[in-house]
Amino acid sequence: MPGAFLSDIQTLRKRAREHIAQGAVTPGYHADRGVVLRLLNEALATEIVCVLRYKRHYFMAQGIHAEGVAAEFLEHANDEQQHADQIAARITQLGGAPNFSPDGLTTRSHAEYVEGDTLEEMIKEDLIAERIAIDSYREIVAYLADKDSTTRRLMEEILAKEEEHADDLANLLQDLNH
Repeated sequence: MPGAFLSDIQTLRKRAREHIAQGAVTPGYHADRGVVLRLLNEALATEIVCVLRYKRHYFMAQGIHAEGVAAEFLEHANDEQQHADQIAARITQLGGAPNFSPDGLTTRSHAEYVEGDTLEEMIKEDLIAERIAIDSYREIVAYLADKDSTTRRLMEEILAKEEEHADDLANLLQDLNH
């Protein structure tokens, strides 16, 4: 019988009217919202730290290969800012408050803020940060599983972009060393 797995329409309508102030968080939400909000705020801090590091690297890139590498740094900074915005939007959608406070930013972030002095050091530090984000976001995706599919999909999309960034940086590092 088609649609048999769905709740009956009257039940759906009744549940939708209950706790209406909770917005997107319905009784069907099965994740621990406190944990999800903490993880998202950590991911937000990670993205902000990455934006700041990439921006510094963009402005500090020097040398014969600097122009192309700097352009990559700027592109990645812009991507990371978009990720931060997406994560902040999801936090508010879940009834939380995105933590943009600079106090404790680096302790909330999974990635570190390491400047690097040379172009090669900058690329390596960015690659290390991307690898940290990849592993931590993969763990967040696994934690969410089927408990919060919307946040899981968001983090999967961001994870895919971080993997692309890591690949770009590994290629830049290889090109720089040849």
